[in-house]
Amino acid sequence: MKIEDLRQIGVRLMQEVPAMKQSPDLRRSLGTGAAGDKTFPIDRWAEEIIIAGLDSCGEPCTVISEEAGFVDIRGGGHRVIIDPVDGSKNAISGIPFFCTSIAVASADTIGSVFLAYIINLLTGDEFWAERSSGAFMNGSRLSAQADDLLALVSYEAQVPARDLPYIVPLLSAARKTRCFGSTALDLAYLASGAASVFVCPAPSRSFDFAAGWLLAKEAGATVTDTEGKEIPDVVVGLKRATPLLASGNDALHRKALALLAGKQA
Repeated sequence: MKIEDLRQIGVRLMQEVPAMKQSPDLRRSLGTGAAGDKTFPIDRWAEEIIIAGLDSCGEPCTVISEEAGFVDIRGGGHRVIIDPVDGSKNAISGIPFFCTSIAVASADTIGSVFLAYIINLLTGDEFWAERSSGAFMNGSRLSAQADDLLALVSYEAQVPARDLPYIVPLLSAARKTRCFGSTALDLAYLASGAASVFVCPAPSRSFDFAAGWLLAKEAGATVTDTEGKEIPDVVVGLKRATPLLASGNDALHRKALALLAGKQA
């Protein structure tokens, strides 16, 4: 499987998914997906497009998806970790910030991810990475932030009353903060240098960050959990796995870790 195969899936997604914003059924729940969250028509349709696209590649693979769970294609093989619509709450609320995230792994851990593809389903911007070959946005090579200025910190607060007090020291030290509501795009834009740090203190699931993890790493960023522990051994699947802290470089990461630990950076 190659990046071009994933980009072809992106073409069809951009042809069909954005139009669903106008659907009168946009907010109608279709039940609960395999990962335990509500499934909406936009999630289901995007997933069907992706699985059909993977099948048309003609290669065996095992899909791990937020909605359908584990699906073997042609007998199963490489893991394809997908979030059909990352930021689906934004999508059904009319907030224009959501994406599709696809990562391909050779085994059952985050560290085995070797292809990553994220497409912003509103702008059409494509982010992709291949292990040891760099990260790209629309064909231009990406580089994460090079200095240690906390210019913009983005974050995810799944339970604000619990999560925000923990990350307030980091947010308070930043010049600007943003909560966008799509972990995959947060990591993609961090890889581009648009954000200095991204933090999600609650455990995230692998389909939320698998593609973003490789993009960030290939762009020179540092990604660990919120205590500074490496995450390549995290098992891919449907369960919540690890908190996330991603920074443009090691110096920024040390500063962020110190602030989260209650120390002066």
